[in-house]
Amino acid sequence: MLATAERTPTGYRDYEDVVVDRMAFVRAAQTVGLTLGEIREILALRDLGETPCTHVTDLIHRRAEEIGHRITELQRLQAELIRLARRARSLDPDDCDPELVCHLIAPVERR
Repeated sequence: MLATAERTPTGYRDYEDVVVDRMAFVRAAQTVGLTLGEIREILALRDLGETPCTHVTDLIHRRAEEIGHRITELQRLQAELIRLARRARSLDPDDCDPELVCHLIAPVERR
């Protein structure tokens, strides 16, 4: 994704401003959840002289949709954990089936 940088006499890499800007873009894109592969695609479009805005917009919409699905999954998990926590308060550990590791997190058919 980055051009090879020249080295200074002391061995440090010397990046041009355009490379620093490109690195800043990569970090910003990662921050909003884009993968390195998606970022490479965007950079490749730009390197070809194309404006990647439509592609980026599609990626952002797709990522937002994925996050929405993940939030829904996490809300379901949270509800299940709350239900288990309430159930746990009403259970007596002495009633635990010795064949189960934990009767709180046992397969439904064994509860």
